[in-house]
Amino acid sequence: MRKHFDSLVKHIESALPGGIQFIASFAGENSDFVRFNHGRVRQAGSVEQGSMSIRLIAGRRHTAASFSISGDDSADSARLKTTISRLLEVLPQLPEDPYLLVSENVQSTEQVADNRLPNTEDVLSEVVSASSGNEPLDFVGIYAAGEIFEGLANSHGQRNWFQTSTYNLDWCLYQSADKAVKNNLAGTTWDEAAFADKIRSGRRQLEILKRDSRIVKPGQYRVYLAPAALAEIVSMMSWGGFSYRCVENRTTPLLKLVDGELPMSPKLNVSEVPGAGLAPCFQGDGFVRPDHVPLIQSGRHAGSLISPRTAMENDLETNGATDGEQPIALEISPGSLPNGKILDSLGTGLWVSNLWYLNFSDRASGRITGMTRFATYWVENGEVVAPVSVMRFDDTFFNILGTNLVDLTNEAELQLSADTYYARSTSSARIPGALVDGFALTL
Repeated sequence: MRKHFDSLVKHIESALPGGIQFIASFAGENSDFVRFNHGRVRQAGSVEQGSMSIRLIAGRRHTAASFSISGDDSADSARLKTTISRLLEVLPQLPEDPYLLVSENVQSTEQVADNRLPNTEDVLSEVVSASSGNEPLDFVGIYAAGEIFEGLANSHGQRNWFQTSTYNLDWCLYQSADKAVKNNLAGTTWDEAAFADKIRSGRRQLEILKRDSRIVKPGQYRVYLAPAALAEIVSMMSWGGFSYRCVENRTTPLLKLVDGELPMSPKLNVSEVPGAGLAPCFQGDGFVRPDHVPLIQSGRHAGSLISPRTAMENDLETNGATDGEQPIALEISPGSLPNGKILDSLGTGLWVSNLWYLNFSDRASGRITGMTRFATYWVENGEVVAPVSVMRFDDTFFNILGTNLVDLTNEAELQLSADTYYARSTSSARIPGALVDGFALTL
């Protein structure tokens, strides 16, 4: 794919008249997708695809187009020639863009990770085997794995290439009615021991789910938010929470944090870490992202994600954020709570494995609402007693990760995005669990 991209870039260079700049971007994947139901493979397939985007720039005028590529040089170069011809016709008719900012400093990079993924057949055999036995599991989920490629080239001679291989196994162990145990395993190397541990844990939780559900009255509860649950809350926080544009127009849900009116817990440290290597270190305008961008430090606002367009509009330096100024590699620093001490530290309260249907109930105040989901348990004196019926919560970031945050676990869990719209996502987060005293359940 890289050679094909380089070949198409040479076609662009030879086809453009003088005075016209270009930025060419490439995205592609070779992925396997497998769907499971009742612990058996129900659907399997693979996807090999690539697409190319080209943007032409003349002064402050610019226009762009994208098209799928076939991998055949003659067919793709003909399509590219037609695309360039159409863009050249449109370009002079467009208005100037006062906030256009593209990189003119050549920052070529190469990120090529070794493919350490197992054969897909081996993973499937492991899943089927783990779901079998005297008490077979209703294992329901999807496995996605393979190589992902991204590339960039511009008329200044900059060349960037990113290539990684990841997998994401997202599944539920279904018990009955609305009772199930949800789990996920993702990364660059298959972890057989971790998968076995999660299956054993799932079997234990299924036994608990057989008990009668406990109905919990609305109120303030001590809760443990597992990494998957906290990841949902942080995902909502990322809807403008770390965007400089939203800070500037006063629409960020973390406005009170930015203004210094309400800090988060001093235990909370949040950063964007593109240097972790699971996403490209470059973005579509040619800027290279720094390895580390602090966003919240010791509970205080420490910075924002700044796209090139926002930087131009506000006379700032960009830190290579996307146009949406959302994190692509978020990291919350772990705390001091050992995983083996979670139940003892929780004492009496709720263990919340997952949350869903989240939305803002008062964006300006950082208030969100949502539902518990899948394997939420009532815990008494450090012992799991019973599953809990689905509940709605309504609380603020400033309570959950501020005044009411007791501690974070001393281990963070990698959460790879399971999004497959158009292509597999390279977004990720490393999230610990959180012990919170005074989590507001409303219905």
